[in-house]
Amino acid sequence: MPWYEVVALLAAGMAAGTINTIVGSGTLITFPTLLFFGFPPLVANVSNTVGLVAGGLTGIHGYRAELVGQRLTVRRLAPVSFLGALTGAMLLLKLPASAFDAIVPFLIAAALLLVLLGPRLQSWATTRHPDHDSLGRRLLLTVGVFGTGVYGGYFGAAQGVLMVGIMSVLMTISLQRVNALKNVLSTVVNAVAAAVFMLVAWERINWSVAGLIAAGALAGGYVGARVGRRLSPGLLRGLIVLIGILAIAKIIAGGVSA
Repeated sequence: MPWYEVVALLAAGMAAGTINTIVGSGTLITFPTLLFFGFPPLVANVSNTVGLVAGGLTGIHGYRAELVGQRLTVRRLAPVSFLGALTGAMLLLKLPASAFDAIVPFLIAAALLLVLLGPRLQSWATTRHPDHDSLGRRLLLTVGVFGTGVYGGYFGAAQGVLMVGIMSVLMTISLQRVNALKNVLSTVVNAVAAAVFMLVAWERINWSVAGLIAAGALAGGYVGARVGRRLSPGLLRGLIVLIGILAIAKIIAGGVSA
């Protein structure tokens, strides 16, 4: 592998790790980079998923203060993400990565609306249904987390945006605490998908690529946590919307799963 390709993959991994920790959508950087250098789409997708797990670990560590008091929530939702990711990873091995292209932009757009309207919808729901932890909310949250787990295990671009959108409406915690929880659940999804690929698609993994992305993402997760935790809720919400719009444009332009 030439030196400039090594540098490009390290930089892409760091950028992806940073963005994933703050918002999500880091795959929109690493995946097109791998395609640009000629890697087959499935090999790029699988290797990228394996590499990005490292960034999730440093992101979780960086957001550990915001995770205080959320242990029960993590215990309840992590298995849901696990099952969703397992389903999505197996689908990836059976279906083309382009299968989601038609619906993904609409999913992301819906998530962005939820992010924007989250505070108002939370306030409305609290007024109409004072029980913050009702069975209905739990069921909707479970279904939403499972769905994003399937999507994340299958492809994963903008998985974090989808998670934040769903959780910001159905939970009554701050956006930063939602983001911390998103980092845990998205890392579970990536780790499960990576484990599945290592078990049943070992030959599809380019370990040089996965290692370079992992090294970059490891540093990026640390940077992302330091930056993201300092953003005000309004600025963080705006950044999520901006990156989500760019993600939609990128996917519609055919630069992700081509």
